[in-house]
Parts: sequence; structure tokens; C-alpha cells
Amino acid sequence: MPNWSNWSGKLKARPQSLYHLRSEEDAQAIVSMAANKKQCIRVAGATHSHAPLVVNDDLIIDPQALSGIVSTDKKAQTATVWAGTRIYALGKPLQDAGLALFNQGDIDQQAIAGATATGTHGTGTTLKNLSSTVIGTRFVLANGEIVNCSASNNADLWEASRLHLGAFGIVTQLTLQLRPAYRLKENASVAPLEKILGELDHNTLNNRHYEFFWHPQSDEASTKAINETDEPPQYPLAEEGSRCAWNHEVLPNYRPHKHTEMEYSLPSSEGPACMRAIQRLLTTKFRDVRWPVEYRTMAADDVWLSTGYQRQTVTISVHQDVRVDEEPYYRACEEIFLAFGGRPHWGKVHYLGEQQLNSCHDKWQHWWQARDLVDPEGIFLNKFLKGLRP
Repeated sequence: MPNWSNWSGKLKARPQSLYHLRSEEDAQAIVSMAANKKQCIRVAGATHSHAPLVVNDDLIIDPQALSGIVSTDKKAQTATVWAGTRIYALGKPLQDAGLALFNQGDIDQQAIAGATATGTHGTGTTLKNLSSTVIGTRFVLANGEIVNCSASNNADLWEASRLHLGAFGIVTQLTLQLRPAYRLKENASVAPLEKILGELDHNTLNNRHYEFFWHPQSDEASTKAINETDEPPQYPLAEEGSRCAWNHEVLPNYRPHKHTEMEYSLPSSEGPACMRAIQRLLTTKFRDVRWPVEYRTMAADDVWLSTGYQRQTVTISVHQDVRVDEEPYYRACEEIFLAFGGRPHWGKVHYLGEQQLNSCHDKWQHWWQARDLVDPEGIFLNKFLKGLRP
């Protein structure tokens, strides 16, 4: 049996088979085989999830060979891309076509299908998560059929599956809504946390992107503001915090240190109070934690299982070294996040069950009903997801 692990090494599996997917025809054959054997299929993406979404004893599929841009439409500002394409591999080809993603996170190593499957996002009060930019999806369903869905074609399936958790079928292609290519300039600084919180409304509203990292057991936090610019790119790229270049060259950062992560999304009005509560927790009960706490913003959207569904959002992320047992720390943080109306990031650690997630997401039952219509036997549900099924 092959070995599989996620990026951090915390999540491991020994599936019966690990398939490297190279065509839709192969995906159809794998689905047929799994259905006959009553086996579960999970698609691995780039393995950056800290939640056990992929862990599976049966079949794990690696789709990285399904990579590249299928087509672009500059007038409509759209692109259709293969599901296994890494986000970093989209930047320059889209730029050459005069196009760009609206936003992205500060890691660009994920597969685009995995990032959209889990609601991955960047920062910015006017900017939504990546799932909200999905205007079309191509699936291999549990019955082996290849289906295209969009707002005008199989609309119910599209509505539910923009954030799909890998539970609807094997995604082979995505069509993304884009914008014209643009350049960004960033400015970093360090200031006391309380000063940053006091100026938060001004800075989040007056910068396209604004975020900060508070350094536990200190009063200081590192801030970063990024805005569009007409200035020409400056090469070689400066260090993080002072770059000026195309969007895909400024937004991502290098994050080599292995860690786990918990992130919760809160109503934006609750962000500062929640941040202060996390600060008190770390200052009083978890004084050994040194990994920074990240604070970002996100616009409201209409994606069913999005953590930004119908509300302006603040996200707060806590981290821990992969060699350390993070559970006591994360459970204490989660209690605080839930007290402030938090919703957990789908690709990060959380400890919620079906009833709690149902209370977090207005469209929870609708999402599962749409999912079960296309996969009634649960071929695409591993043990973790079955445990969340209503």
C-alpha cells in the first residue's frame, strides 16, 4: 500500500491505491471501478489542507497532471483551467492574456480546485474568497457521467458545488471570473497591537489589502498594506514587505516552516474584541506559544458553505509547530472563536460536529441534499465527511 501525507506531515494515510490522474477518461474509469468495489475516492489537491478531508483507506487521486489553462476570454474576463493547476502556475499565463485573479492567499502552492473546494481566500474588505469566482465547473460524477455546471446550466449543482469539499465528484476543469491584469505595491511596518486595533477601521477601509500578524508574548505586530499602482515592476523583487510588481508576484509569500493551523471567520464587527480575547488567552494560559496570530478581512459572498456567506468577515488564524501537540491550544481558541460567532475554515483544523456546523451555515441542509443527489452512495465521502453528514 502507498503512503500518503499532507503538507505538514500531521495527516497520514495508507490507501489501497494512489492514482496519478492524467485524463478525464481515466477519471471515469476510476469512478466506475470504485463504484463496483464500493470504495471511497478522495482527490488530494496539493495536500495543503490541515483538515482530514483527504485521509482515506481506499483510493486517493493526485490530479496535478491535469494542469494548465484550457482557454481565456479577455472580453468576458474569464479563463477555464485544469483542476490540478497550481495557483502559482496561473499568474504569468493569465498576465500574458491581460487577466488576473481578483485575489489570492499568501501561499500560492495549492491546486486551484483544492483552494476553491475549501473557500481559500486572501485579505481585503472588498475582496471575496476564491470559491466565489467559480462560474463553471466540470465534474466526473459518481455514475461516470461528465457534467458541466454553471448559473445557466445545471444551476442547482453549480450553486451548491462552488465550495464542494471534494464531495460531489472529481473536478476536472474550472471556469473562473477574472479581472484585467494589475500591479501592486506593498508597505510593511511594525507597531503595538493596541495601536493597530485602534486604527483598524481606517486601514482596512483605505487599503485594498491589509493584514497584520501579532507576535505572542510581545506588544508588537507586523502589518502589511498592499494597493494597486501604476508604477512599473521593480526587479529583482524586493523582500516581502516592499515589493512592487504584478499581483501574482506580490501577494504570495514563502512559508517553508511546517505547522498546523486553525482559522475562524467572524462577523467583522466582532474582530477586534475576538483578537483581544485571543491575546489574553495567549498571555495568561499559553505563554509558550510563539507562532504569530494572523488577522485578515474578507467581503461577504453568496457561496453556500463559505465562511463569508452573507456577512462582512474578519478571519483570525492561529498556528503551531508541527512537532507540538496543538489540540489543547486550538480547543481553547475554538471556544473563543465560537463565542464570537465564528465559522471554521474548511481547510484548517477544527473540532466541530454536524450539529454545530449546521448551526454555523444556513445552507447546510441544502448543500447536503444537492450533494446526495449526485452521489447517493457516498463514493466521494471519507470517514471524516460521513461523520458530518446529516
